[in-house]
Amino acid sequence: MPRPICPRCQRPQSTCICCFVTPTAHATEVLIMQHPLEVHEAKNTARLLHLSLAHSRLVVGERFDDAVLHALMAEPKATVLLYPATAHKGHAAPASLDAVQLADPSKLRLVVLDATWRKSRKMLHLSPLLQGLPRLSLQEVPASGYVIRKAHKPGQLSTLEATCAALAQLEGAPQRFAPLLLAFSGFVAQQMALAAQPIHFSRPRGVPTL
Repeated sequence: MPRPICPRCQRPQSTCICCFVTPTAHATEVLIMQHPLEVHEAKNTARLLHLSLAHSRLVVGERFDDAVLHALMAEPKATVLLYPATAHKGHAAPASLDAVQLADPSKLRLVVLDATWRKSRKMLHLSPLLQGLPRLSLQEVPASGYVIRKAHKPGQLSTLEATCAALAQLEGAPQRFAPLLLAFSGFVAQQMALAAQPIHFSRPRGVPTL
């Protein structure tokens, strides 16, 4: 029998994360581009982030047509990509950040790639349009509480943590995102508890024991 699925967080009801959803005020629009391999990853934080941010949108894919991207990133909002400013061979040069546009968070759209670092690089590689977006790098990288997934480099954060840090940087209000980060800690604790539960194997019917 298939397990009942929560219609809101789209997880099995036994591991529902809706109790951690924390409505959080924010001015900057957030576009979360989720790699398909992350959709059913129990430790993924993008769904919790999306449900907590009213002005957010979550789309799934590895490669997006330019027409789709133009529709997702339509003007008049200015779009910036949350990604390190490092250059990659063969990639289009990213545009420069406009200080005037950055001064008004309500006129900004923040694009977040929800994927492992390797997969996020591939998503970027497959899209010259994404490559050319102005990039926002975190000025101060907070300590991560994302202990349920392995970080390959120091300073790597979950999608939720990185987005909260970016919004705090853009909007100058880090305290606004503290409740969501506290709820995220509860989510991490839930996942750790689930991982620690023993696995029980049931004997198939009709198979004799020795």
